[in-house]
Amino acid sequence: MSLVQVIILAVVQGLAELLPVSSSAHVIVAEKLMGLDPSSPPLTLLLVMLHTGTMFAVIVYFWRQWQSTYFRSSDVFRKFAGQVVLATLLTGVVGEVCLKLIEKTIFRNLPHAQIEDLFGHLEIIAPALALAGVLILIAGIFERRSRAGNRAEGGEINAAQAGLIGTVQGICLPFRGFSRSGATISAGMLAGVAKSSAETFSFALAVVLTPAVVAREVLRLVQAERISGTAQLASAVLPSLIGAGFAFVAGLLALRWLTKWLEGGRWYLFGIYCLVAAAIAAALRRAGY
Repeated sequence: MSLVQVIILAVVQGLAELLPVSSSAHVIVAEKLMGLDPSSPPLTLLLVMLHTGTMFAVIVYFWRQWQSTYFRSSDVFRKFAGQVVLATLLTGVVGEVCLKLIEKTIFRNLPHAQIEDLFGHLEIIAPALALAGVLILIAGIFERRSRAGNRAEGGEINAAQAGLIGTVQGICLPFRGFSRSGATISAGMLAGVAKSSAETFSFALAVVLTPAVVAREVLRLVQAERISGTAQLASAVLPSLIGAGFAFVAGLLALRWLTKWLEGGRWYLFGIYCLVAAAIAAALRRAGY
């Protein structure tokens, strides 16, 4: 994997991660087009380090908004912290259930398979992209009709809505293509959460979740290194750190785009894009990628 390839993947990840179009699906397609194996430990480590870069972009971009929204008083912060804990716990439970179902179905004849082995399968990524596109499209149409009917936008998030968002996030975890931000923000909007509140809460959950995912992938790479006897970790860390830096910059640009479209009532356009991307992924699969 060359430095140029790392930079290309970082820019793709940074732009797509913070837009509701599934960054992982875009990165995996880019890896396949460049002849790389998306399920290999070094590339899955690179992927989560790119997520780390965009996580820091989220923190920088939303910090002032989080301060005014969640840290304005101890009572508000306690409520927010409780909602984050609830949503994260449900993410873990639902994600683990999805993983077990995959092990009992797709992986039933592959005893040593891991969830990362799904990452190279465009026949799974394509329908996941399509499903995310439909969900985003429904939420976008619902929001536009609400605006046309002069109905008030949803209010601040409550515990039930936070739990729903956490549950949807758990469903997203195993499936590359099922956009985490797209699904969680759309679920919040459909549940009556204000668009801005759904956006800030969704990305707050991402910041909490990312360190655990990074730690898991580092452990996976260390285990793979022990089994294979090759020094994959040392060679994968530096490119991953460089990629994280480029993903950080691209992520800041993407967040400005996302907020502008979300506030401008153009959320549904991301759904249309996901449907087109799903068709392209399916075509690439048929072409042998």
